[in-house]
Amino acid sequence: MTTPLINVALAILHRENHFLMQLRDDIPSIVFPGQWGFFGGHIEPGESAEEGVFRELIEEIGYRPEKLTLFYEQTDERVRRYCFYGELLVPVETLQLNEGQDIGLCSVAELTAGKKRSEKLSEVRSLGKPHQQILLKFLESGLLQS
Repeated sequence: MTTPLINVALAILHRENHFLMQLRDDIPSIVFPGQWGFFGGHIEPGESAEEGVFRELIEEIGYRPEKLTLFYEQTDERVRRYCFYGELLVPVETLQLNEGQDIGLCSVAELTAGKKRSEKLSEVRSLGKPHQQILLKFLESGLLQS
């Protein structure tokens, strides 16, 4: 029997060559516990990927970007990821972190290194591997400069 795919919508929000990331909770039952990743999550039944990413951003950080554009769709044996991108038009300090341990902007150097410091926890944590790979692909695309 084939397990149905889990559909998720993720947001690459960028500001001045930095990317908004969430330090996920240290809960062993979630994917990438204690690692940096994108904001976003499961797409609800009957919901489009675009509707899902906007809903998740409102739920997780109380923010609805003016515009998000589909950048990348990836399917593996378990998950179909819809990755949207858009500019973060508000200061990070105005966002309300409702899910996760920390929030912060990730530099290109941190992205390349695959780790970022959490100011709140005063420690360095890894970026989730798929999130890092998607961001590297985004950088290679040249869309950040447009």
